[in-house]
Amino acid sequence: MTTASPLSPAAIRKAEEDSPKLRARDLADRLGISEAQLVAARIGQGATRIAAHPDRLMPAAELLGEVMALTRVEGCVHEKVGRYANYHPGPHAAMVLTEEIDLRIFPSQWVHAYAVETAREDGPPRRSLQVFDAAGDAVHKIHMRATSAHEAWEDVVAALALPDQSEGQTVEPRKPVEAARTNPDKLDILRAEWSRLTDTHQFLRLCSKLKMNRLGAYRTAGEPFARPLAPEAVNTMLEQIQARGVEVMVFVGNRGCIQIHSGPIRSLKPMGPWQNVMDPGFNLHLRLDKVAEVWVADKPTQRGPAVSVEAFDAEGGLIFQIFGRRTEDRDWRPDWQDLVAGLESLREPAE
Repeated sequence: MTTASPLSPAAIRKAEEDSPKLRARDLADRLGISEAQLVAARIGQGATRIAAHPDRLMPAAELLGEVMALTRVEGCVHEKVGRYANYHPGPHAAMVLTEEIDLRIFPSQWVHAYAVETAREDGPPRRSLQVFDAAGDAVHKIHMRATSAHEAWEDVVAALALPDQSEGQTVEPRKPVEAARTNPDKLDILRAEWSRLTDTHQFLRLCSKLKMNRLGAYRTAGEPFARPLAPEAVNTMLEQIQARGVEVMVFVGNRGCIQIHSGPIRSLKPMGPWQNVMDPGFNLHLRLDKVAEVWVADKPTQRGPAVSVEAFDAEGGLIFQIFGRRTEDRDWRPDWQDLVAGLESLREPAE
């Protein structure tokens, strides 16, 4: 069942004009609407409804030159600067694979999309392609920069524009975050099959077979497979990654898109509850107060152990995963393993 916005497009635009410094997501929450409905109130006035499927959108994004890719979840925003290229389509999962922009895309969640243009006095208009799921929550955004190919913008929008350019957007109810699903009766099978993993991608299939999810499997398996850390271990970890120059892979993903950074973390700038990575080409904005559980997960692979630190919010939603940077022939890095071992002093008793 879909529902329309309780506010008229004119009322939404007025609220946006009255709160120019409030982020779109925060304003939408304040108004009791989805972010897609906030954007759709501007159709014909700076927003254009466009094709959402990545098979249409990703090739078009390649024409925009250097841009900023943004993927977020509650409590964490992941931003990478680069060019879209090397798109691999797929009915259930697709990929963008470049050195800078590395995405795993789930097309079924790419439901609504808009090209958004906002005038400003001190330079070219702010321009972005914004994708949302059926509930109107942001899946992925592509923000143009001063160095982007602005001359291609109008042609890209015209090629992607849909026939329906009416104001407003109906959305489906938001699906709640799945809480931890454990299955203690399957503990022995979980541990036995976990120890026989040969690739990290096999893990979620194992969870599904045993009627668990990721967090539930961690809680069920326990040591040595999964080890709980205190929430404050997250900030210590980021500081150690920066101080030691360890190259890592930082995964942030929602239902529709996972975005990955591979490389070091050079600059940390805390601000209130936020810890911020502010590197050239990579920004991460993390709400430390949203971190409720942290786990070290150790998964065997054919290329050596893949060790991750993973943070979850109070509802059980995955905030991020960090691994040592992988190569084609190995999933382990001694410097990352040493860093994680040092975090073990920040243990939290498992429930």
